[in-house]
Formats: sequence, C-alpha cells, structure tokens
Amino acid sequence: MVDSLYREIILDHYRNPRNKGTLDPADYSYEDTNPLCGDEVRIDLQVADNHVAAIRFSGRGCAVSQASASILTEMVEGKSLDDVKALTKDDLLEELGIPVSPARLKCALLGLKVLKAGIYGVDQTEDDL
Repeated sequence: MVDSLYREIILDHYRNPRNKGTLDPADYSYEDTNPLCGDEVRIDLQVADNHVAAIRFSGRGCAVSQASASILTEMVEGKSLDDVKALTKDDLLEELGIPVSPARLKCALLGLKVLKAGIYGVDQTEDDL
C-alpha cells in the first residue's frame, strides 16, 4: 500500500509539476540530457543571501525524470547553497520513495545532476552525486 502511495505521488508530480518554468534572470542555469532515453532537464536558480530564493525546471521526458525534478525543486527551495551541494543521490531517491531500477536511475538523478552542475559550473557524473 505504501508503494502505491509513492507511485501516486510520482504520477501527481508528473501530471502537475511544481516549479515548472524558467527564471530570467537566473543566477545559475544549466541543462542536460539523458542520451539513453532522451530525457531533458533544465534548472534555473535565483539566489539571495546564499539561499535558493527561487527555482524552476523545464524539460521533457519520462514520468520518473520529470517527477524527480519537480520533487527536487521542492526539496531545495529556501535551502542554503551549502545544503544543496551536500544533497546526495540517496537523499533524492529516499524522497522519491519508490524502488528505482538500474535502468531508471539516470532518469531519477538527471535533475540532481543538472542542479549540481549549474551550481558548481562543471558537468557532474553519477559518482559525483
């Protein structure tokens, strides 16, 4: 029953994404794709006093990648950049609350990869997350 609840949460974030759109101007902006399945995610951040003042994501792809990006934006809004940098893939996967198969792991982590690449200004690998 818990598993089905989390699946519903994923579907809700996919159908009704939070923080969808772009920010102009953005202090940090980055986009990337998952070439294996074609998922695309862009994340824009506005920062004030070293905290995430606003965050938006845009893109297209499977339910897992888009819902994960939506959930990620809710996780980091208002947090300090140090807290955002400290986020791990395990933190995001725990927040998703569903088992993610190895084939879907890149989908689930694309938003976090993009977020960290934007903040650090360099590409991130799965090992960096």
